[in-house]
Amino acid sequence: MEAAMGLMRRIPPKHTETALSALLTLLPQHSSDLLSQVDQPLQVLCDMDSGKEFILCEYNRDADSYRSPWSNKYHPPLEDAPQPSPELRKLEVEANEVFAIYRDQYYEGGISSVYMWEEENEGFVSCFLIKKDGSKSGHGRRGYLQEGAWDAIHVIEVGPEEEDIVQYCLTSTVMLTLTTDNESSGSFNLSGSIRRQMSMKLSFSEGHLCNMGKMIEEMEGKLRNSLDQVYFGKTNEMVCTLRPPAEMVQMKLPDTC
Repeated sequence: MEAAMGLMRRIPPKHTETALSALLTLLPQHSSDLLSQVDQPLQVLCDMDSGKEFILCEYNRDADSYRSPWSNKYHPPLEDAPQPSPELRKLEVEANEVFAIYRDQYYEGGISSVYMWEEENEGFVSCFLIKKDGSKSGHGRRGYLQEGAWDAIHVIEVGPEEEDIVQYCLTSTVMLTLTTDNESSGSFNLSGSIRRQMSMKLSFSEGHLCNMGKMIEEMEGKLRNSLDQVYFGKTNEMVCTLRPPAEMVQMKLPDTC
């Protein structure tokens, strides 16, 4: 299992589904662990009742059906499927409305979904999802990429309230895929994933949504910086070392006069 997880961490996100399927065939006894621990690129389905798209993941799935955060119905329909309590459902609806605004301001489009469910310890879990298709044919407003996808998964475990203090545990995963194919940059492909965790004890005075929103905003800022430094920074450093620009080569040439 440890070797399988190590392999999945090194697989490009666009090949995750194929690699996971192969591992499930090889290790059927670990199927539940693999499905729960391996993050896959997010898929999208349209809720015909509301006319809105929503994101599919393990957190809104029961059997082969997925619950829409907009209508609270499963697609395809499923009898006796689990539902959040009325109080938690009210918070889920509000979270989807607020997170859609956050998504549009930070991502300039895309699709977002928020799901919540109760825990046995009197707390609950929230899952905030964002999918941005940055390709020319997708949600990309600038159209620089031939293909491009940003999948963000934020899972927050919310503990029970104790003397106006609540424990929040956030696990965030971002999967990034970029492909260019034009005269100026040539053919270039970059993909990978990054995962980080954060725990905080916050006052309940401002409410769960405010606290969770601050944590997600802070975490996404850290993840973007890490991706910029690790993926783009290191790639730029390697390319410039192996193939330095012409002006840099001329500067390093010895004076022959």
